Amino acid sequence: MSSAPSSTASTTGVPAERAARDEQVAVLLVSHDGARWLPTVLEGLAGQHGVDGRIAAFVAVDTGSRDGSADLIGAAPLAPTPHVVETRGGTSYPEAVGLGLDHVREVAPHATWVWLLHDDATPAPDALAALLAQAHARPEAALLGPKLREWPSLRRLLEVGVTISGTGRRELGLERGEYDQGQHDEVREVLAVNTAGLLVRREVLEQLGGLDPQLPVFGNDLDLGWRAAAAGHTTLVVPRAVVFHAEAAHRGVRRTPLTGRHTHYQERRAALWTLLANAPARSLPLTLVRLVLGTLLRMLGFFLVRSPGEALDDLAALVSVYSQPGRLRAARRGRAATRRDDDATRARVRALRAPWWLPYRHGLDTVGDVVSALTDQASDVAQRRRAAAAEADPSSMAALRLQRDASDLDAVEEDDEQRYADTGVVARFATNPVALLLVLVVVAALVLARPAYGAVVGGALAPVPEAAGDWWALLTRGWHPLGSGTDVPAPAYLLPLALLATVVGTTATVSALMVLAVPLSLWGAWRLLRVVGRFVSPLGAPRWLLLAGSLTYALVPLTSGAWGGGRLGLVVLATVLPWLGHAALGFADPEADRRWRAAWRSGLLLALATAVAPPLWFAAVAVAVVVLLAAAGVVRGALRERSVWAPPAVALVATPVLLLPWWLPALLTGAGEALLLDTGRLPGTRVGALDLLAGRVGDQVAPGAPVWLGLVLLVLAALALVPRATRVPVLICWVLAVVVAAVAALLVRVPVRLEALRVEVEPGLGSSVVLLQALLVTAAVLGALGAVRARGSRPARWLVVSLAVVAAVPPLGGLVWATLDGGGVLTSTEDGDVPAYMVQRAETAPERGVLVVRGSLDDGVGYRVLRGDGDTLGEDEVLALAAEDDELTATVRELVSRPTPAVVAALGEAGVQYVVLAAPADGRVAAGLDASGGLTQASADDRGTRAWEVTRELSAASVTGETPWWRVLLWVVQAAALLVVLVLCAPTVRGRRDR
Repeated sequence: MSSAPSSTASTTGVPAERAARDEQVAVLLVSHDGARWLPTVLEGLAGQHGVDGRIAAFVAVDTGSRDGSADLIGAAPLAPTPHVVETRGGTSYPEAVGLGLDHVREVAPHATWVWLLHDDATPAPDALAALLAQAHARPEAALLGPKLREWPSLRRLLEVGVTISGTGRRELGLERGEYDQGQHDEVREVLAVNTAGLLVRREVLEQLGGLDPQLPVFGNDLDLGWRAAAAGHTTLVVPRAVVFHAEAAHRGVRRTPLTGRHTHYQERRAALWTLLANAPARSLPLTLVRLVLGTLLRMLGFFLVRSPGEALDDLAALVSVYSQPGRLRAARRGRAATRRDDDATRARVRALRAPWWLPYRHGLDTVGDVVSALTDQASDVAQRRRAAAAEADPSSMAALRLQRDASDLDAVEEDDEQRYADTGVVARFATNPVALLLVLVVVAALVLARPAYGAVVGGALAPVPEAAGDWWALLTRGWHPLGSGTDVPAPAYLLPLALLATVVGTTATVSALMVLAVPLSLWGAWRLLRVVGRFVSPLGAPRWLLLAGSLTYALVPLTSGAWGGGRLGLVVLATVLPWLGHAALGFADPEADRRWRAAWRSGLLLALATAVAPPLWFAAVAVAVVVLLAAAGVVRGALRERSVWAPPAVALVATPVLLLPWWLPALLTGAGEALLLDTGRLPGTRVGALDLLAGRVGDQVAPGAPVWLGLVLLVLAALALVPRATRVPVLICWVLAVVVAAVAALLVRVPVRLEALRVEVEPGLGSSVVLLQALLVTAAVLGALGAVRARGSRPARWLVVSLAVVAAVPPLGGLVWATLDGGGVLTSTEDGDVPAYMVQRAETAPERGVLVVRGSLDDGVGYRVLRGDGDTLGEDEVLALAAEDDELTATVRELVSRPTPAVVAALGEAGVQYVVLAAPADGRVAAGLDASGGLTQASADDRGTRAWEVTRELSAASVTGETPWWRVLLWVVQAAALLVVLVLCAPTVRGRRDR
């Protein structure tokens, strides 16, 4: 227990005769588990002098204390005898004060003043006398507060009056850690004073309605003072009255059901509520917007200093306040009833508030602190590096001196810890060239991705639907009203897209995936390469090497042509692959529990990667088999332990289980080709052997970076075999690369025919291209790390220099190419041949389909049937994988060659309302359609596109169907499997067994 603060407080010597003899005081103390402070607090109350006859009653409200606080108060030698009111735990401070006031009316009905005290705030012996003396000298004062000092230090200032800024910051007007030297001992009017030691006229407190119940712990003082000022009352701070406050709730020393573990949330919520409940009506809209923007900026700042908890607390506080508009309106109406609406009062309240420019000054002060700390921080970094060098070579005299300097470094850091608490992270960032380069790269990537801001379409990327519900419908239906109707399952990648789109919308989902592809790939590659480097060397790879390697990989979506060609699946695969590799490294962990956790994490990420790039699963199976066989060859008996071979097997098996609603129906409906094809519009482009080695998947419109740029990386990976120190891990990368290439060579021999498009295509090799690029980058980084470690010899130094020069080519060349000619086919809209009014009618019913015919009688004719708003993302793949409708094909053949009324009637039965002959229209076909009965001309445009309307009866029978029961069962299995995998991905919690 700390010593009694009364021993350090000076006596004012204010005679009781100066106070009005007819005014009495009721002391109201609120306690909750305050037994550690109460003995000193009660001693301070008993020692109050100069107030003989002024104290009419001692009333204590105990809110469910479990440490005997109520008994301590009841047994205290106070005069008059304390009245203890016990209530339930969880009672808020405003409720407790309200209960105390009710009791004061009973035991001391003539008390004019109420003195509020906390159980962790002890008054100096003359505190109450000084407050009453000032109340007598300033009769207009309705609220008077003491000067608060820190307990147990007793000398450090906490508050001498308080106000609030426009951003909700509690403004004290004090320097951090300022000691009390009498510099703030002037009585002055303030907006508010702390409730710890607040002397308030009982009549005013009751007229204002007491404390706001919406502020259960924090912010009561500011809200009450603001309301009192708005009602025309005066609040004074009386520095000669001293109260020592432990601030147990604010400092987290004491947690209650009201504060829990989120003190910051409660404080921020109180600040937001106080501002919105008391702000003038004319400034309320601006305040609402300012607090939202300010919260976002505060969250960003918290994230930058690695305080995500405070950032989330800020967001939760904003949501909590803004989600209660009814209570806010009621609070504002209550304040309006006591407010004085005259210009003088409003001007007075404005003067008591913090000036509008104060938040900006705080920002400038922070910037100034950062700038002033940069030099010292850089000096500290240099000292640490010299100390590390001394440890590496302790034999030299310089090392001995550096060790002596390093011994003093801890003392320097200890002295500067508080000074750098808020600016250390920023200073380290500003003095780190690699960090600055990373920021520049991310900014450049976001600028280069500007074609993907907003709606994006083109190449292999189809337009997105208007709402996420369209994707959910496509996923959950067993029969799709597309084309002639089909039961081909929707692509598996629509599930994560639909989940994201439910939150941010379809357009924002696709745009975000394209825009953030490079930054997220950069982040994932950095993490992966850092861990891989530590497998080789305890110190890991240098940061400049990590930057070069991760940037080279992060540019793969751009340089390969996948981004510019709208290959969303490959772009997402490039983003996910480093995270998958990072999770798979857990298979090498010596602890079995960590290997199993790696299995579930790898299985989840592999399922996501397979959903966007199906052929990847076959490469993953081959890689796993080769790695396990190699492990069995190196370590005999390794595969006998189930915890060694089972985790990789579980990760591989988890993928088809998690993708079961897509995988199994695809095989049963004759659309098994989907397991071998890259996602996106079909057919895709062909990837040759040179493209595979150079990392290119583009076409003539979006070919990607020059091939020679990709071959440089291949050369670097080959040179990585030279350094002995890292030859084994580099060789592993090369073995895996050969396995991936072999799988690609086998897949390309599998014939794939798309019946609906009447074309034969090669299996998708885009996933093999991305995986090969990842392995080559890893090999090159490991080789460079080996060369750096062997830099002692002259040949090795030349090798390091040569590798550094060549290693800069892929990332710098990729950036230059992306900046100058990162061309693609991505746009915000896509031209169509179907008039807009036809699309609008097609959206109303499935039988209002549009038959689009292309080609001529000489070169051949192709067709497709559009329904709804056209073929959107996911629907185009379903149509391409569907079986050809032979009956509709025969009908279209007759329509373009010998159209008859029977043929037109067949169109109506197939659910076709319009026939569109796309430009350039064949004159013979157009003439036949003009002369056919049952067709009327609908429209024509300048490009030569012609359209007719079918006047026969329309039927939706051919495009309607039911969802089989077993499809629903597959979705249930998928949901259960996903839940199990997510739970098993979490860390294992072990109980203590040391007893």
